[in-house]
Amino acid sequence: MFDHILVVCVGNICRSPVAQYFLQQKLPSKNVFSAGLSAMVDSDMDPSARSVAEQHGLICPAHSATQITPAMCRKADLILVMENFHREALGALCPEARGKVFLLGGLLDGTEIADPYRRDRHVFELVHASIVRAAESWVQKLNVGRS
Repeated sequence: MFDHILVVCVGNICRSPVAQYFLQQKLPSKNVFSAGLSAMVDSDMDPSARSVAEQHGLICPAHSATQITPAMCRKADLILVMENFHREALGALCPEARGKVFLLGGLLDGTEIADPYRRDRHVFELVHASIVRAAESWVQKLNVGRS
C-alpha cells in the first residue's frame, strides 16, 4: 500500500537523508527517497549528520540532495515531513498530495523535528535521536499485519 515513501526537509542534507536511510534499512521492500523544499542540489549529507548517524550504526551511502517536485509528490504514497510549515509548502506545491503528507513525529506526539544545520554536534545528536524514534514509529505502523 505504501510502497513509495518520500521524506522531506529543507536542504535535503541533514534530516531527510537520515530518515531516508533509516527507513530504507528497516523497510527494505519499500522505495524510500528524500528531497528538499530548498535543496542544496547535488550536495552530499552534512558531515555532522553523517558522522552522528554512522556513529549510531546507520549506513549512509553517497547522497546527492534533490529538489522536491510535484511529480515526486504524486509518485509518493506517503510523504513524511519534519515541520508543519513543510506540510503547508507541499500543499501549495502539489495540492493533490495534501492527504498523504504527515509529520515524521506525528505518530508519537506530533513533535516537529528542528533543523540542526550549522549547529553544534550536540544538536545533531538530539535531532538524530528524534528522527530515529519518530521513524521507528512509522516502521511499526507500516509493518502492522505483516508476519
